[in-house]
Amino acid sequence: MTRPGRSLAENVADDILAMISIDKKFAMGDKLPNENELSVDLQVSRTTLREAIRILVTHKVLEIRRGKGTYVKNNPELNEGYSLKELTTCQLDVKDLYEMRLIFEPQSAYYAAKRATDKELERILYYGSLEEELILKKEDRTEVEQAFHKSIAKATHNEFMNRLMPILYQAIDKGVLLADTKEEMIQNTLNDHRMIMEFLAKRDAEGAKTAMKLHIIHAMRGFGIAEE
Repeated sequence: MTRPGRSLAENVADDILAMISIDKKFAMGDKLPNENELSVDLQVSRTTLREAIRILVTHKVLEIRRGKGTYVKNNPELNEGYSLKELTTCQLDVKDLYEMRLIFEPQSAYYAAKRATDKELERILYYGSLEEELILKKEDRTEVEQAFHKSIAKATHNEFMNRLMPILYQAIDKGVLLADTKEEMIQNTLNDHRMIMEFLAKRDAEGAKTAMKLHIIHAMRGFGIAEE
């Protein structure tokens, strides 16, 4: 499934951007694999790949160095996720952050279920499953939790949601640290994430929205945050 109204090259450009910003396969300054290797990896023609690269060059994500290859541009905004700098500098407390998650993330899950490409959906389910493994092994899951929620935001194909995610990371990071000290919250996270993934896999938008809302409400109650 590709998003209606978008060319294959635009979808491939999105995939490459996700490999940089979510999967962290390539960092700023890294050289991308050669054209043959990358086109096979992405399962597209070299012509489509070249067009996708041109799109990312135009958006200052990639740069082509003659005779050397294609590199991830040294663009600090890639790491910041095109953040809203004036908000990320605020000292927001857990209650404020979780209220903001409750406002935005259920609807994000709704649109992700409707709009995600097959590859985006595969990425969401991959990070959701990986997080479950880390929880069960009692290993640090902060980065994977971020990747899971960022993958959902990206699949909305709404640029504002992608810009908002760095702020929500503050809530996600604090939530992981606090939740991992409470067995009930750990179990809620496992159950909630399974439910979110199940609805997303079925592309059930209303189900995904409800599951995400319950997930955040469970966390808020676990932290003693009242819903006013």
